[in-house]
Amino acid sequence: MKGINLLVICDIMSFTTNVKNEICLLSFSNTENIAELSAFVRSNAKVSNNIVELSTENAKVAKRIYLLIKSIYGVDAIIEQKKIANFSKKKIYIISINSKVQSILNDLSVFNLDGNFIENPRDYMIDSIEDKKAYLRGTFLSKGSINDPKTSQYHLEFGFENKYEAVFVQRLLNEFDMNSKIIVRDTKYMVYIKEAEKISDFLKIISAFKAVLYYENIRIYKEQKNNTNRLNNCEQANMDKIIETCNSQLKDIELIENEMGFDLLNDKIREACLYRKKYPETSLSELSQIISLETNTNITKSGLNHRFRKIRELANRLKK
Repeated sequence: MKGINLLVICDIMSFTTNVKNEICLLSFSNTENIAELSAFVRSNAKVSNNIVELSTENAKVAKRIYLLIKSIYGVDAIIEQKKIANFSKKKIYIISINSKVQSILNDLSVFNLDGNFIENPRDYMIDSIEDKKAYLRGTFLSKGSINDPKTSQYHLEFGFENKYEAVFVQRLLNEFDMNSKIIVRDTKYMVYIKEAEKISDFLKIISAFKAVLYYENIRIYKEQKNNTNRLNNCEQANMDKIIETCNSQLKDIELIENEMGFDLLNDKIREACLYRKKYPETSLSELSQIISLETNTNITKSGLNHRFRKIRELANRLKK
């Protein structure tokens, strides 16, 4: 592999890179390897002058594809490292196949022996559940990206230049109940999933189990945090409502006291006025319990609320 150390990678890696690196360490059966390689080649290959070029920004993916080609077809591909022609420092790895090209492309359900593109892989390529999972694994290695669950949005997507491959992958994903959808973005067909649980299930499908643990831990933490925030917001809203109600009741009581005093009020209404002034920030439920304890007379929350309605009616009459 022409002097390239494919095991040297950056210390800081994206979640997508971590998932792909984990997959690259796994071993599968020969039929699964063929399905995985078929997916990678179908969504990635550029064919010209009887040479197939495959590309990836991930060194470990490049090594895996090289080894799959060698083990399945006995062909030594050529790997070259190139810099992407822009201001970034990213590198790209080009895997070139220049022997057995026609038979390999036919065997992988990319082109038939007449040189025509095969719109969908032949049935035997995804004959079993495990082969279908392998095909999705190869597709992810080639065209997949996934947001780190720490970010604000859950998102998994595949970008295809070929409409047929996009539709095929969407159909395959939905066989596993992934609820994937397709949108057209610029000149690409994007197959995407936005549901957190479905993305976690996809990671299980492609056997990225370390990534599943990380993903689920972050997702559960975020859900618990969101639930806590919702509860806190709900409690704060309740407190605001209690304070607003108490202030309104105190204003009514102050008006009654200033205009006519408490002597003309009946015992129950006067009692409610005095206890609200004594405990100005307690909820109606707490105030009913306090009155019941201190007067040794049971009064319910609804009963106390009835008294404050009478106080409100009296205050409104005094205002008029």
